[in-house]
Amino acid sequence: MTEDNISEVRIDRWLWAVRIFKTRSIATDACKKNSVKINDKPLKASKLISVGQIISVKLGPLVKVVEVKSLTEKRVSASLVCRYLTDLTTEEAYAKARELKLHLKPIRLTKKGLGRPTKKQRRELDEFLYSED
Repeated sequence: MTEDNISEVRIDRWLWAVRIFKTRSIATDACKKNSVKINDKPLKASKLISVGQIISVKLGPLVKVVEVKSLTEKRVSASLVCRYLTDLTTEEAYAKARELKLHLKPIRLTKKGLGRPTKKQRRELDEFLYSED
């Protein structure tokens, strides 16, 4: 048993509670995309985990490997996360992920020219529409 007297917890809820993911829905989506694995087997978000299992989570270029030390369903503060998991990820993996992250190009979410006109475009519009010819 654990501090909270829980023997099993859903994987998506635990990943959110120990701050690996910012929201529970992001944790659920990661499970659906096969980014969360135990023994190299992808998990569904509803999979129940227990103490002692080793979980690998793909976070961008980093594959984070953690061991479950304790279970909780409630989100804990960042200073208490070490009570609930042991980080088994090597320093080389962190360094490699940092290096790869530097070389990734940022993704542009909108096409240029959509939305509000820029100051230059607004001046050109004003000149075109309100010229005194």
